[in-house]
Amino acid sequence: MEQTIRFILNGKTHSLQVDTRMLLVDFLRDSLGLLGTKVGCGIGECGACTVLLDGEPVNSCLILAITIDDRQVLTVEGLTASDELSGLQQSFIDVGAVQCGFCTPGMLLAAKALLDRNPSPSEQEIRKAISGNLCRCTGYEKIVRAIEQVARSKMDSAR
Repeated sequence: MEQTIRFILNGKTHSLQVDTRMLLVDFLRDSLGLLGTKVGCGIGECGACTVLLDGEPVNSCLILAITIDDRQVLTVEGLTASDELSGLQQSFIDVGAVQCGFCTPGMLLAAKALLDRNPSPSEQEIRKAISGNLCRCTGYEKIVRAIEQVARSKMDSAR
């Protein structure tokens, strides 16, 4: 069975038909071609499928696409409206927080949600915010440093 849903995706309003049984991760990847959202474990344990739903990180492998009706979704593709990288994406590169890159979209979105609600988080708050995202390459240290770097630069620019 299909249902029409209306939602804002990466800042643009959409009205589309969706199978009521389709997972959000599959809708984003298969129906909309947004491949930045990764399919990892499929049970909400790895965070590779993290997107922001009304500003909060969610595992898109655990929710149905119809739940985004009348809501806002941000994927990694929406972190910037231009061809340039966001400050967070650039920081991940500068610090070397990207290796295989599989976890990166989920890490970036979890970090964005944290920084949006707390522009100067402690290391412990950063670690807690990304705790739902598994990385098998970096050991998290560089990821935490990249997020700290963005927080510091926001503080410096606010002065």
